[in-house]
Amino acid sequence: MKTKKDRIWNYNAEIEGENGCEGVVRKILAYTDELMVVENHFTKGAVGALHYHPHTQITYVVSGQFEFTIGDEKKIVNPGDSMLKKDGIPHGCVCLEEGVLLDIFSPMREDFIGKA
Repeated sequence: MKTKKDRIWNYNAEIEGENGCEGVVRKILAYTDELMVVENHFTKGAVGALHYHPHTQITYVVSGQFEFTIGDEKKIVNPGDSMLKKDGIPHGCVCLEEGVLLDIFSPMREDFIGKA
């Protein structure tokens, strides 16, 4: 099933994943106009290309290991770590060990809805 805006109960096992970039499967878990939660499953070596957008984003590392670039800084992050990416700041990552990232966006990413 595709996640619908303002749906209260969203069961992960019922949500269809969609291919993001190569090696990444994205699942939109829940969203409103103001907020969106997205689960991203990365295979080892997958690249989240350097980009920016007009949303504030917090990323939580659920599993795996990633090398993130945010602005001019590059760091390795592990499960339990999180990063704040303010709107307009370039950011991207490389997956060093297969894993899952949980992204929270404010406001929601309208560009993801056509792909949800």
